[in-house]
Amino acid sequence: MDTKTQARYEARARIMKAMGHPTRLFIVDELSKGERCVCELTDMVKADVSTVSKHLTILKNAGIVQDEKRGLKVFYSLKVPCVLNFFSCVESVIKSTAKEQLDLVE
Repeated sequence: MDTKTQARYEARARIMKAMGHPTRLFIVDELSKGERCVCELTDMVKADVSTVSKHLTILKNAGIVQDEKRGLKVFYSLKVPCVLNFFSCVESVIKSTAKEQLDLVE
């Protein structure tokens, strides 16, 4: 594998790793409905501000979300909405796996 190919796969892995936590998946799903401030996400996630902020930082560093400061509040939105395609792909894998499991017991 050449250096460029290696770098591309490492970049993909960083994005997948950022998406690899239930709370971050929830945050991305909520942001698909529109921008949210950290305070809203904190209430939704039922976690403290520092925990939610850490999750948002991981998503931001991966290029998945972007932020905008307005006064004392920071609002987050999806930077690249096509990341939602990831959810439909994951759902397809879940359905396929469930069907295979069901076929084993029938």
